[in-house]
Amino acid sequence: MLNIQVNSQNLQFDLHKGNVLLDGKPVSADIVKLDTNKYHMILENQSLNIELLDKEENGKTMNILINGKKHAVQIKDQYDALLSQLGLDKMMVAKANNVKAPMPGLVLRIQTQVGDTIKKGDALLVLEAMKMENVIKADGEGKVKKICVEPKQAVEKNTILIELE
Repeated sequence: MLNIQVNSQNLQFDLHKGNVLLDGKPVSADIVKLDTNKYHMILENQSLNIELLDKEENGKTMNILINGKKHAVQIKDQYDALLSQLGLDKMMVAKANNVKAPMPGLVLRIQTQVGDTIKKGDALLVLEAMKMENVIKADGEGKVKKICVEPKQAVEKNTILIELE
């Protein structure tokens, strides 16, 4: 059984003897792959065009378009449920450290604010170095505690740019 969260709605999905069960009830479903990341599904006599926009490396978090409307999807299997039950799921999330300048440069833009909750891969600021713009991204999760630099400020390598909590 899979627990699937679509936006903020939770669903239980299961295959039992070739039948699709949604929240424990059998449903009629048929899906056909049309192209890379594009599918057509008939669910309970309703036609759905589905496109996979992007997904995390673990394949359990993704963004999809269903009939042109964007949805955030998170899938949890029985192992994820067990980790959560044991309280080990919180240990799996990488907590971001303070963000430091990877090279000397000039801060062009700050793309976050104090109090923002950030996730791995979120763009935090843009640093210009050697005439190139470098987007500095979060390497884990956290909350912005303090922004230590200003736009147009020159920084040296390893200067703390953003403090996280």
